Amino acid sequence: MTIKITADLHVHTTYSKDSMITPKELLYYAKKRGLNACAVTDHNTLEGAYKIAKKTDFLIIPGMEISSADGHIVALNIKEPIPRDLGTVETIERIHKAGGVAIACHPYVYFKGCLRENVCSEFDAIEVINARAFPFKLSVKKAQEAAECYKLSRVAGTDAHYGPQIGYGYTEIEAKSATVDAIADAIVAGHCSPHGQSVPIFLNIEQQIARMKRMVKISVT
Repeated sequence: MTIKITADLHVHTTYSKDSMITPKELLYYAKKRGLNACAVTDHNTLEGAYKIAKKTDFLIIPGMEISSADGHIVALNIKEPIPRDLGTVETIERIHKAGGVAIACHPYVYFKGCLRENVCSEFDAIEVINARAFPFKLSVKKAQEAAECYKLSRVAGTDAHYGPQIGYGYTEIEAKSATVDAIADAIVAGHCSPHGQSVPIFLNIEQQIARMKRMVKISVT
């Protein structure tokens, strides 16, 4: 018997310098979108993920988005931070040594640290749907092809940096229990499926306006 977990596996909070999502907003929008779990994957830090997880009954999957020397890699269910600026394979090895799941995130997009030719079979999964990817349809197509080529599990996440974006990319996971370890095991075993769509343009515009307002407020104070 399994439990269906619906999770956005790629969300940034204010523990990432470029995100405006507070812990309170994370929980509000995740629940509003009908999710029952969410991965906190701030840039090169685990601090926020564990702090948020300790303060809520909502299922938080601790993770981080690592800036490797070859592109960005999401690590889930790790107990210690992974150093940045290492090569792809060494980063994956560090993730596995830390008990985590290594995901090739947004590997074929523009304007982000993408892995492209560095996607390899050592990964546990590939983010075939990144709801903020550009160009969206092409990135999904190429990621699906890579997943097939390397026999990788397929997941999805929003890469949200603004609360209302949460949940536009999500993964349905058939896990043995509603625990982080069970979710990680299910992803590695391929008991998951990616879903979602591109974040609407108006939300990206709202994000930019909110970001500019915050910058003005900071400069005034």
